[in-house]
Formats: sequence, structure tokens, C-alpha cells
Amino acid sequence: MWTGRRLVIATQHGKEKMLSPLLEKCWGVITEVPNHLDTDKFGTFTGEVQRIDGALEAARKKCAEALRISHATLALASEGSFGSHPDVPFLPVDEELLLLTDKDSGREYIASEISTDTNFDGRPLASWKEAEDFAAAIGFPSHGLIIRPSTDNFTFLEKGITDWRLFRAAFDSCLKSSGSVYAETDMRACFNPTRMKVIEAAGRKLIELVNSRCPICSAPGFGVSRTITGLPCRLCHLPTASIRSLEYSCQECGNRSVVPRPDRKEFEEPMYCVHCNP
Repeated sequence: MWTGRRLVIATQHGKEKMLSPLLEKCWGVITEVPNHLDTDKFGTFTGEVQRIDGALEAARKKCAEALRISHATLALASEGSFGSHPDVPFLPVDEELLLLTDKDSGREYIASEISTDTNFDGRPLASWKEAEDFAAAIGFPSHGLIIRPSTDNFTFLEKGITDWRLFRAAFDSCLKSSGSVYAETDMRACFNPTRMKVIEAAGRKLIELVNSRCPICSAPGFGVSRTITGLPCRLCHLPTASIRSLEYSCQECGNRSVVPRPDRKEFEEPMYCVHCNP
């Protein structure tokens, strides 16, 4: 339905290298990145520009800006969030949200991917030996680094470091000027191949969503709108917090359909039940 239409990708960090081939092959669109698009004004990972809104609203603003600059009617934006796993506090996760806006139809298509495959990390460095160990642990130099005095100090800030010589120079300069050094992974997509793979997975989910048609009106985007918990415990048969079923809905006609979880799992193990394992 979009063959031959321009689709602008709202990025300045190279996400089009992963997404463009997928979208052009599956939808026949012509992708491009708008010139002079500043997505950093909606928030940066390092915090010098705070992301005021949530991920979805930030993606909406990126799409709106890309459409304004390019005068196109299709826009795609990605927004990443990094932090601790909700169930395993010391396990970092990467959540990638993709938003596709079709200005002609007024529809939005949203897909996300949550992955524990991330090198998201940061720590203070007391010596160059500690710096070398940290760099090796996060996959440097194929994955970029950021150097600054501390997590909330921007008096010295060097991003996109992918060279040992530049890394040592930034380390020495920061230590000399500030008396402390804090290193962190550069989570911008163009400096983080691991994150780029998660964005690709989200892109495939988005394609699957758009290609899914409503069984009633045939509109695209018939996808999961709500998860329903309450999978019964295998031992006590009381409802647990685990997902029992999924609700699919259509933006166009409002059709809704509830189906069992894809793996057809009927019971949850007692170890995940608050009644059997309080």
C-alpha cells in the first residue's frame, strides 16, 4: 500500500543503515534521512539534554519534526531506553520502541523489542588499568565510549570514542582538568552495534504488525493492544501475574479479538505464584 512513497527516518545516528534495507524490501518505500534534523534536542543519553517526555511521545516529536522538514507523509522514529530489568535488578536491558506515522491516513504503528543483549554500563575509573579493563568488557573499540568527570558533570564531555589513542587522551585530559574520570558506553546507534541489532529486531516486529490485516475490514496493523494476566498456577490454580492471553485490535473498525498466549502455555510454575511462593 506504500509502494513508491517516501518514508523519512528521523535519525542522526545512522539507524537508517539497518532499517532502510528492511523497509524498502518489504514495503517498496523510498527511505531517506531529512537534512538538518536535530533529534538530540528531544533528549540525549548522556543527560545534557533531558528527555522530558516518555519514549513514545519523544518518538512522536521526532516524526513530526521529520515530516515538517521533509514535507513527506510517512515518518519513522526510534527511541531507546536503558536500565535495569524489572525482575532482575542487576541485569541491564535495552528497550527499543519504533513508531511509524502515516500522515495521509492518520494512523500510527508501534512496535517494541526488549533485550538483555546490551553492553549498557558505566563506572568511575581510578586508573588507566581500570579504564582498559572496562573498555575490554564492553567491546571497545567496535563499541564506542564516553568520558566525563561523573554522571552529572558536563565540564568535560568526550563522546564517540572508538580509538585507543583517543581514549587515553580523553582519560588523561579529563583526569587533569577535573580530578576524576567516569566512563560509559556510547549508546547512540552508530557507536553501538549491539543496540543496532535490537533496533533491527524491533523493525521486523513493526513490519509484521503493519502486514497483519484485520479479519473484519482488512485494515493494516491488526496487532496486540493489551496483555491479559492471570495464567493459573499449576499447583493451586489461582491466577498469577503471568500473561494468560493477548488482545488484538484494529485502529480502523475497532474489532477486538482475545487469543491464548502464542506458546499455548496453560499453567505457571508455583515458583512464580505469590500464593505458593510469597
